[in-house]
Formats: sequence, structure tokens, C-alpha cells
Amino acid sequence: MLTSKERTELRTHANTLETIVTVGKLGITDALIAQTNAALEARELIKCQVLEAAMLTAREACDALCAATGADGVQCIGGKFVIYRKSNRQQKPNPPKKKKVNPVRKGIQQRRQKARLVKQKRDTYFKQAAIQAAIEREKEKKARAEQ
Repeated sequence: MLTSKERTELRTHANTLETIVTVGKLGITDALIAQTNAALEARELIKCQVLEAAMLTAREACDALCAATGADGVQCIGGKFVIYRKSNRQQKPNPPKKKKVNPVRKGIQQRRQKARLVKQKRDTYFKQAAIQAAIEREKEKKARAEQ
């Protein structure tokens, strides 16, 4: 069962479709149902037409085809109607979208990252130097105390 929003969306897509299935004076036959199933499997959304010579109205033909194929009726206007059924075929997964890269921003980010690394190295060096200096002072204090 389709919601009203889904039906509205499908109607907009159906405006540009050509009629694929035509119901003639024989009405709904097994061959017509097979053709409709194949079309629904391939396209999911199809537009159908009922000829004037047919003994069915467009609404009756739409309901009969929907019942026979397991589809949902989307729209019925005049002698034409639109039906929809989700296809059983495997949908290809959408590949992840690549991010758009701004070259200026990328350059700025790289320079900032280099600056952070330089600062980390410098801070590490000065911490080690401070620790070494503190150790040297303690050694000198001990040496003076022993004399």
C-alpha cells in the first residue's frame, strides 16, 4: 500500500512515461498479465491504456491488473492508468560518495599538521633537555655535599 507522498512522487515520474501495456477488447488475459509482470519487473512504474473497444473502464482494468500482479494503482485518468510494484531484482548498492576536496583548504590543513608535528618535536626536545638539566643539577648538588 502506498502512502499519499509516495503516490504523489510516482505521479510526477509517470508524467513522462509512454504507455507500455494496452488493454484491448479481449480484456485482461493471461498474456496481458505476463506482459505486465515483465514490464513491472523491468521498470517498476508503468503506464497502461484501455482501448475504447474494451468492455472495461480504466478503473476496472487497473484494479484487475493490480490484483493479478500484486501491484498498486497510482493514478487513473480517462483511458490511461499507472501502476507500481517494487522490483524483486537485486539493487546495486550505491557506492560511497567521494568528498569534494577544496585544494586551498587541504593545503592549509597540511601546513597546520606540519606545524603541530614541529611543535611536538620541539616540546619533546625541551622536556628531555629540562629533565637532563635537572638530573645534572642533582648530581652536582650531591657532589658538592660529599666534598
